[in-house]
Amino acid sequence: MFSRRGFLGSAALAGASAISGRVQAASIPEAPHMDKVVMQPPLHPIGGPDYRPVVTLNGWSLPFRMNGDWKEFHLVAEPVVREFAEGMKVNLWGYNGQSPGPTIEAVEGDKVRIFVTNRLPEYTTVHWHGMIIPSGMDGVGGLTQPHIEPGKTFVYEFEMRKSGTFMYHPHSDEMVQMAMGMMGMVVVHPRDPGFRPVDRDFVFVMSTYRVDPGTYLPHVNEMTDFNMWTWNARVFPGIDPLAVRLGDKVRVRIGNLTMTNHPIHLHGHSFAVTCTDGGWVPESAQYPETTTDVPVGAVRVFDVLADNPGDWAFHCHKSHHTMNAMGHDVRNLIGVSRKDLAKAVGKLAPDAMAMGSTGMAMGNMEMPAPDNTLPMMTGTGQFGPIEMGGMFTVMKIREDLARDDYRDPGPYKFPQGTVAYEVEAPDAAPVREPGKPMHKMKM
Repeated sequence: MFSRRGFLGSAALAGASAISGRVQAASIPEAPHMDKVVMQPPLHPIGGPDYRPVVTLNGWSLPFRMNGDWKEFHLVAEPVVREFAEGMKVNLWGYNGQSPGPTIEAVEGDKVRIFVTNRLPEYTTVHWHGMIIPSGMDGVGGLTQPHIEPGKTFVYEFEMRKSGTFMYHPHSDEMVQMAMGMMGMVVVHPRDPGFRPVDRDFVFVMSTYRVDPGTYLPHVNEMTDFNMWTWNARVFPGIDPLAVRLGDKVRVRIGNLTMTNHPIHLHGHSFAVTCTDGGWVPESAQYPETTTDVPVGAVRVFDVLADNPGDWAFHCHKSHHTMNAMGHDVRNLIGVSRKDLAKAVGKLAPDAMAMGSTGMAMGNMEMPAPDNTLPMMTGTGQFGPIEMGGMFTVMKIREDLARDDYRDPGPYKFPQGTVAYEVEAPDAAPVREPGKPMHKMKM
């Protein structure tokens, strides 16, 4: 004979198990719910090892309860409505009221028990991407566990064997469920608080969607032609800025559950990739970067010293990934007479607008669009239109921020003489000094 507690504490933890019956259901922890779309304050540890908690762009960390020496979390898979930015909401699937789901934080060596309740119209599972756990906890439906049927609750139990940054997502009908937004991040802090400490720690996951203008539901069978490129299911100007104190050492953790790679670029600084979902990168293997490519199904973490004050663009460097909903079959009309084009188009469609003959700058354009649709490029800064969308935000480095102040500090106050400025245009040809011969050139 052995007790359930003794069995769960052994090395051979059981596979993901169904929870049934009133007595067992009564022991399930409450499932917190979140309806806010802005970054929530960090969830500081109470007791146990100390660590610097993460903050999730436009998200939150899932609270837990202690049950003996187990940390217990409760995820609820369910339909949600996610606002991509003001003016556009999308019907997705997610966890605990949001897509992506809340970040799960723990400490290396913790024993965790994660309850998963399924409120979707089909079965699901949860796979713990990149984590070293028993096979029966790996969350591959049909292979390592039964699928979690609608209305049922399963429990996953394992030890956090190594620190790092990981992801969670379904391995049941995953093409549909991930295309509908079912994903989240897991951060396991080192047990030694002196291991590579930082002052600020940000995390987010990248996802992509095909949402036709004026509609509310993604195309789940889309593989390449996406038009909404999101960080934590938000697009610029709806993505939180990264508020940072001057001199802080900053860690940024990025997960990629899209169908393409993303070269992520930070202006004004160089950084080092310090961790992947496979583990920490030895310091001897690190090198300076300003752009790091995040492959499909991977995590990249970089550390940067915020020693250059200002407002610094932070974005994917694929230019069409910093745009919102758009048609990809628009013809290139640069150089075509706009007047002649408008006359020709007007015969067929009197209300149409001729555009694109001088480029696609949209700062001064106003045109009708369907409801629940965002401009292709948008956002305004102190000097005018920013003309970005999608995977773009700003790292705002300020001298006077408090330790846990993550609020948007507003536009940067540039010191006098440090902003690019207009000058009088030079003459068409340089003026030759009188009496000075011109240089002869051999032909």
